[in-house]
Amino acid sequence: MLKIKNTEGLNKVIKACSLKLETKFNALDGKKAILICGGTGCLSSDSKLIKTTFDELINEYDLSQKASVNLVGCFGFCSQGPFVKILPEGTLYRLVKVADARRIITEDIINSQVIEDLLYVDPHTQEKVKRQEDINFYKKQVRIALHGCGLINPEDIEEALGFDAFKALDKALKMPREEVLSIVKDSGLRGRGGAGFPTHLKWKFAYDVASDQKYVVCNGDEGDPGAFMDRSVLEGNPFAVIEGMMIAGFVIGASEGYFYVRAEYPIAVQRLKLAIEAMQKVGLLGNNILGTDFSFNCQIRLGAGAFVCGEETALLNSIEGGRGMPRPRPPFPAIKGLWGKPTIVNNVETLACVPTIIREGAQAFNKYGTEKSKGTKVFALGGKVNNVGLVEVPMGTTLRELIYDIGGGIPNGKAFKAIQTGGPSGGCLTAADLDTPIDFDNLVAKGSMMGSGGAIVMDEDNCMVDVAKFYMEFICDESCGKCSPCRIGTKRLLERLTSITLGDGKLEDLDYLLELANHIKANSLCALGQTAANPILSTISKFKDEYLEHIVDKKCQAHVCKKLMEYYIVPEKCKKCSLCARNCPAHCISGTPGPNGTPYVIDSSKCIKCGLCISSCRFDSIIKR
Repeated sequence: MLKIKNTEGLNKVIKACSLKLETKFNALDGKKAILICGGTGCLSSDSKLIKTTFDELINEYDLSQKASVNLVGCFGFCSQGPFVKILPEGTLYRLVKVADARRIITEDIINSQVIEDLLYVDPHTQEKVKRQEDINFYKKQVRIALHGCGLINPEDIEEALGFDAFKALDKALKMPREEVLSIVKDSGLRGRGGAGFPTHLKWKFAYDVASDQKYVVCNGDEGDPGAFMDRSVLEGNPFAVIEGMMIAGFVIGASEGYFYVRAEYPIAVQRLKLAIEAMQKVGLLGNNILGTDFSFNCQIRLGAGAFVCGEETALLNSIEGGRGMPRPRPPFPAIKGLWGKPTIVNNVETLACVPTIIREGAQAFNKYGTEKSKGTKVFALGGKVNNVGLVEVPMGTTLRELIYDIGGGIPNGKAFKAIQTGGPSGGCLTAADLDTPIDFDNLVAKGSMMGSGGAIVMDEDNCMVDVAKFYMEFICDESCGKCSPCRIGTKRLLERLTSITLGDGKLEDLDYLLELANHIKANSLCALGQTAANPILSTISKFKDEYLEHIVDKKCQAHVCKKLMEYYIVPEKCKKCSLCARNCPAHCISGTPGPNGTPYVIDSSKCIKCGLCISSCRFDSIIKR
């Protein structure tokens, strides 16, 4: 592709690329398109090898004129991957293995026969579903931040151009900067990194500051346990994120941008790097972009996985080569940020929404959502839910819709207990909150928060005291140690929680936890410390009975806290087969085998609670109590 020097050149290229993509998607040239999920989850299940196998089979059967193969971004429905989608029919095959590639070629591509056993089966109707849009997981989703993910090759700039890339940038460069800012304001876009701060206000602060140099920083350092939203966006369509960053740079008067992405995301980093190189090659990054006075370049900086670097000032310190520790605010980064210059920090999802807003207008975004939370939100739905995956839904979608309609409910008929939103900084919501519309303000009012979009579902087998302890262990490990409320206070919280799970808790521990939690919340330097105690506050508020059970009764109803449970062999059920005793590594099970023997018993004083006795028993005669 030649250099794109102006709007006329861009439009010409877009027209050619759009025709090429339409030809591919609709088989106008008679060729079917084979799309293979290339997200991290599917790649870990051999989707790259599946792609290679398809390439080899196309050569073997001489099908280069009948089919093309592409590795695309995340399809979202991670628990059913790897996916293979056949266009133009839209047939979606799931749980595809390398060995299935030949069947797909010979039966579908050559003979146009759908392979029934590779189709998704609706768990309610038991009917096989052929098309992606007919699967319940997708029906209530709207893809804005995930625009192009699962459709285009994220390493091919021509496919990105054919799927609307850089139309928004071209449109923005023809407007006064104030007008672009006004469109973002009218859209109602709020930061998707967690706090939900109005995006236009952050941009306006930096816009108003006079400076010889300004910066735009993309925060791709999501560190919440179970979160993979930003990773998937970068893997699926890095061009959209770069375009959003460039529009932000144009508005505030910045000529340089930095992507801060954790090093644990090698695929996202590689695809982002390739996208930047491709854009530089065709002139969409560099000097005098599209023949205008606007110049912009961007670089990638790798984070070492410090959770605190999700906080914007700690992130800026890390980019500068310093230790990832937060700075006191004010001054805010929009006034004095990277190397002391005005800087706006937006997360991946926020920037990914910007091109759609500018290209299609504010109403295309704000027609979704609630009064104060416009647009859509991407969630990483995980935990005890049937349909684990990446979800983008309109703000205002209820938790019930997210968990049951999209998520498919709780596995194995278990009862729903809670959903943790906002990661370690958030809180848990219960069955009483299932009809709560998801938006920034509603979740805060319920004692949780949106966060970056992690959503971990828990069932009756989860102990909420243990859940609070898990998140507090994470926070203690990730605290940078700069301020004493967070550095010392979280350690003390963890000690009390650990004591309770070991059966050594006292009633006064609850008052201690609440008092210290609120002190840490009020006095910590950054958002990590200010929200560190949220899991404790929300679990005590909504599951106080479990804390009391641990403290007073010395019991854990979920049988998670090992010190508060025991394994027991029901004498009437014991078949005296000795399997449990033979498999016990602690040798704490005794009895006499045979029809005339004695039932086996477990010596609780020696039991290490490994659970091997239960897994080895064929007669369900061993229980936890």
